Amino acid sequence: MALQKNKIYRAEIVDYTADGSGVARIDGMAVFVPRAAVGDQCDIRIVKVNRNMAFGRLERCIIPSRDRIEPACPVAEKCGGCCFQHISYEAELRAKEKKVADALRRLGGVENVLTGITGAPEITHYRNKAQYPVGQDENGTFTGFYRPRSHEIVRTGRCLIQNERADRLAAAVCAWMDEFHIPAYDEYTGKGLIRHIYVRTGAVSGETHLCLVATRAKLPAYEALIERLTAAEPSLTGIVVNVNKRTDNVILGERTIPLWGEETLQDSLCGNVFRLSPHAFYQVNHDQTERLYACALEFAGLTGQETVIDLYCGAGTITLALAAKAGRVIGVEIVPEAVENARENAARNGCENVEFLCADAGQAAMLLADRGEAPDVLTVDPPRKGLDEQTVEAIGRMAPPCVVYVSCDPATLGRDIKRLSAFGYQAVTARAFDLFPRTKHVETVCLLSKLKSTQHIEVELDMDELDLTAAEKKATYDEIKAYVLEKYGLKVSSLYISQVKRKCGLDVGQNYNLSKKEDAKVPRCPPEKEAAIIEALKHFQMIS
Repeated sequence: MALQKNKIYRAEIVDYTADGSGVARIDGMAVFVPRAAVGDQCDIRIVKVNRNMAFGRLERCIIPSRDRIEPACPVAEKCGGCCFQHISYEAELRAKEKKVADALRRLGGVENVLTGITGAPEITHYRNKAQYPVGQDENGTFTGFYRPRSHEIVRTGRCLIQNERADRLAAAVCAWMDEFHIPAYDEYTGKGLIRHIYVRTGAVSGETHLCLVATRAKLPAYEALIERLTAAEPSLTGIVVNVNKRTDNVILGERTIPLWGEETLQDSLCGNVFRLSPHAFYQVNHDQTERLYACALEFAGLTGQETVIDLYCGAGTITLALAAKAGRVIGVEIVPEAVENARENAARNGCENVEFLCADAGQAAMLLADRGEAPDVLTVDPPRKGLDEQTVEAIGRMAPPCVVYVSCDPATLGRDIKRLSAFGYQAVTARAFDLFPRTKHVETVCLLSKLKSTQHIEVELDMDELDLTAAEKKATYDEIKAYVLEKYGLKVSSLYISQVKRKCGLDVGQNYNLSKKEDAKVPRCPPEKEAAIIEALKHFQMIS
């Protein structure tokens, strides 16, 4: 019998999704329940039913899980920032370790390489970067974070994972806006001035830096703003205005203008001093980042003679750590401000054996391959979408014996391990690191080794999938199936995938999955599976 919407069912939570929701199985169907804990025996109200999965709301916990705790955050049930405030940290670490292991197995096809997870000594106020959306209502200006799957701001005066200096500065900006009647940006009307309050803090330097994201450069009553901010936070060393006139969800615009003090934040990481612009990537958890990078260096096994290529290098944090132990390092980053920061940081720290290229990782990797670069070690620290196809192909061409992959998304890590296996790479070992306590995110370092030519690789080919254009080779049918199953709990067939790819204008081969009978009735892909496949195609960058 199909589950009924709005009906309450009693069930036990048996697992977590990649997004941190609890999973119950009711009448053979997976039901996803936010804010549930594995081991909860509870009443679940069904709020949405698809063909192969359902979504529920926790109505009442009959027998709480032994992992369940009272959330310390007063808005934990509303805010979309944290998903694990309601369980113990030990349970959270177990869930994240399982998440990584499952992704490596299901998407990467590898088992028994994960050696555990390194938890964080501090699980509150650990973030060195805060980006607050700004809202206004009848009670005045406020900051907070978005509700899950919405752009409704949950008012949050104090966030338990943000640095307290950031909260103080956000409150000071809100008070200034109220005093001088300065409008917050409204994304629905496109009107207003202040969009986001962006604060960075230095864990070692003790410095604090504030960036106001606004729709124009000129701020009214800016002298009063400077006075309020410097009084609220004595560690403040600089204020800048970032101009963003875009109408999408991108937080930072391209132009940043100094308002007061320093234009960048200074901090130290792994023994090097860095100056960071608002655009420069810098991990949000300082102490855990040092452990993460130490693991990456250990996996690289440098002796002082190697040539290393570091893709997605940001402001050069990993690059400079590698340079201390390698013969020569080439860093690649697409953000011009970050590359400028990286070059200045190299000079500041006396690193003369580094070179930085400002380019897309895939294009730069191809350029370096064409240049005949033969790195001994290649490191990558990509965004959540992982490596693009051009980067994977360039790695295959350069054929470094060792690839160290620092990942912020286990799913794309697993996918890329599978892709690199086609070029003879095998995952040797991996370690997870929790840089984001109480949230769904987890970092992983994975060492991939190039198999020796004396070994052979067994490759199973699907002849239908050989009839693909270069653009289509971003993900195989099996990878799409695995992603949809992992992300949505849905099983999809090659027929459904080919139907959706055709619908999106992608080439699937002239006769792929077409019936040989003229009057054959071909089953059509259900809407919920079509939506899941489209999300998978976006995830693998096959459509935009």
